[in-house]
Amino acid sequence: MALRRHRLPRFWLALTLGSVLGAMGLVYWWERQLPDRIRTAAAAGRLDDCLRLSEQLAALSWLPGRSSGEEAECRRQRATQLWDLGEKRESLKLQRRLVNSPAARADDRRRLRAWERSLRATALNRFQGGDLNGALEALVPLADDPRGENRLLAQDLKQNWERNRQQLERARQLARRARWWEALDALNRLDHPWWQKQASAERQRVQQGIARLSSRDHEHDSHGSLPHEVPMPQLEAAVQKHLAAGLDEWQAFEKACRELGGKVEEVGPESACRR
Repeated sequence: MALRRHRLPRFWLALTLGSVLGAMGLVYWWERQLPDRIRTAAAAGRLDDCLRLSEQLAALSWLPGRSSGEEAECRRQRATQLWDLGEKRESLKLQRRLVNSPAARADDRRRLRAWERSLRATALNRFQGGDLNGALEALVPLADDPRGENRLLAQDLKQNWERNRQQLERARQLARRARWWEALDALNRLDHPWWQKQASAERQRVQQGIARLSSRDHEHDSHGSLPHEVPMPQLEAAVQKHLAAGLDEWQAFEKACRELGGKVEEVGPESACRR
């Protein structure tokens, strides 16, 4: 009985070592199988299998970088496939992983930059055409870019859109109060093609209001020009000079009027400069 109890620990030790060595042998065998399986999957176009097997090889390999070549080729092909299928965000994620890997090539980086430029160009084209939501949607696949440049671009587009919207609304409010010069300046500050087109009717209305003011200045009685009206060409030139210097519309109008020896008066719904 004593001899039998003495042999039991050796038996379990041998069994345990045998199991460990067997498992290690199986892992070693599977690791040797994986490169061929990866190449086969890639050649057959089974890119998801290719990536899955590549990740297994990376996890099993004892030597760092052992699976880089196979995994890089799978990522390269899969990223291109996803891009062609319209899955832009996933494609860019995979391409960035490839670019950041030791197996990245120069053309991998060029392809990533080209795809990013393509999305930004699409966003800007939509934005210029008046489709803000479409522009922001085009930038969504770029949201994972760690540099943050594309998030800044989206913010810039929204700010530009809102600024133009507010300028047109301001111009309309000023036109309703017959403050034509101020309304014209607000319209001239629009820098977005779509908003400029939206403002075309308002611009025509403002120009007509300015023309009416100008026609008053050119009215003649038996004694020539009306003495109480500041000449419109002089007033316009002075207003534009002060606007260029940074004054707002109303300040520029008041200062120009004072410089020409006049004062601002409310004439019905309009503001006029009279001496």
